[in-house]
Amino acid sequence: MLRKFTAGVVRYRRRLLAAVVVTLSVAPLALINGNAGAAAALAPQPGNFTGYGFDACTAPSSDTMAAWLKSSPYRAAGIYFGGNNRGCTQANLTAEWVREQVTRGWRLIPLYVGPQASCTTLTKRNLIDNANAAAQGRATAEDAVRQAAALGLSKESVLIYDMESYDSKNIACRDGVLTFMNSWTARLHDYGYFSGYYSSAATGIADMVAVWNRPGYVRPDYVDFARWDQVVTVTDKAIPASYWTPKRRMKQYRGAHQETWGGVTINIDNDYLDFALLPSAKLSDWNRNGWSDIMARTTSTGNLFAYPGNGTWVSEGGRTAVGVYPSANALLRMDLNRDGLTDLIVRTKAGALFFYPGLSTGKFGARKQLSKNFSHMRELTAIGDFNRDGYPDMLAAQTSNGNVYLYPGVAGAKFGKRVALAYGDWNNRSEFAGVGDFNRDGYPDLLVKLNSTGALYLYRGKAGGFQAALKIGTATGLRDLLGVGDFDRDGWTDLAAIQTSTGHLMVYRGNGKGFVAGVRVSTGYKGRSPLF
Repeated sequence: MLRKFTAGVVRYRRRLLAAVVVTLSVAPLALINGNAGAAAALAPQPGNFTGYGFDACTAPSSDTMAAWLKSSPYRAAGIYFGGNNRGCTQANLTAEWVREQVTRGWRLIPLYVGPQASCTTLTKRNLIDNANAAAQGRATAEDAVRQAAALGLSKESVLIYDMESYDSKNIACRDGVLTFMNSWTARLHDYGYFSGYYSSAATGIADMVAVWNRPGYVRPDYVDFARWDQVVTVTDKAIPASYWTPKRRMKQYRGAHQETWGGVTINIDNDYLDFALLPSAKLSDWNRNGWSDIMARTTSTGNLFAYPGNGTWVSEGGRTAVGVYPSANALLRMDLNRDGLTDLIVRTKAGALFFYPGLSTGKFGARKQLSKNFSHMRELTAIGDFNRDGYPDMLAAQTSNGNVYLYPGVAGAKFGKRVALAYGDWNNRSEFAGVGDFNRDGYPDLLVKLNSTGALYLYRGKAGGFQAALKIGTATGLRDLLGVGDFDRDGWTDLAAIQTSTGHLMVYRGNGKGFVAGVRVSTGYKGRSPLF
């Protein structure tokens, strides 16, 4: 058992002994899309859980787990499910064992011990290659996905990377770790898994805290920090109170020791978890992996692309072509037929309004005309289920009178009779953006830009209309405002927009009252419009 302490700070987790390097010859999607066997999928692990846990180098036998479940205070157990630096043998750790423990009532904590920092303070065999850290992190995440899926660990399980203590003053080494973890997290998101990060509060965790607001950096979703002070808490002086909250933290508060429960002794570390599943992006998840995506049309060609998001940035290289719409002057997406797939609403320059059903292939099916002439309406906006009848609705303003109308979605993938929501001078407002239930009061809300000043106003929804306008910021210098769902999955809906001067794609994180400063999540959007 290799453990090391420095200045009272734990250095850590589990036995970095020789292990067989796992190859990457099998495509992870084969396992993810097909799942691991025909049995019903298990709930994500550890899921929603607050309480005591333990981790042991080797997964205990089923009899031992049964005895501890009956007698111990623990209800969560760490399992070292993979990695080329994993030490102890795992004869018990099979898909059957995993299913049995979860069915009994255990929550499992998946831990992966892959390549370590090039300046790690512990004896190790496999290290991060700093020059190739991004590719290595990506490949390692793919292996973790395969290993997790083979054990029946479903999507939205938290796969925690075990990064042992290292010399954080070594800049090349530190940057290698951060680059590696950036790719690890981004790749896990591609496959619908959450990323966890275990490391020293003084090194790995401190370094991750330092890049919290770095544009484009993909932070781990959950943090697992070790400080062997035997204080049962998930707060720590090394982690700002607003980081990895709410319910995204775990602490290893005591190191290796023996405990006996139900007459069975195990050598364990003590953990305390405060975890909850991250809320889904909902409004804008094109590829259905839980994270908000962006769709945009290339203005010069009419080509429509989906750009996948991962919670921190939007991928340019991962874009997918979904159609060509050169004659469209309005585009929006919603699940109008309620089949779980994103549909497309298109208005042509001639004024006709069409519905294109989303297909499981990532394309759109044959169109159906919804209106012969919709040219008198502007600011077509997907507002969500505004009237709360279970169907998604569309909002639009009429040019001639300035009124705002709700077009309610109805059975048959069409819109019902429109209803006026607001009257008067709405022609001086633009950039309508449905932002979902921004203030979480049960009603969808609307953002608009006041043309004369550039001020951004929130119109909170209520039964039959909107509450009084609330100024929450400015949209000066921005175009194509878009409610992008809960982009970072912190429980609050967010706003995306294109910075006019630069073409940068920006995301402004919501907090229920307003938006925090924008973060650039992609570039190259000068020639793209609309954003939806």
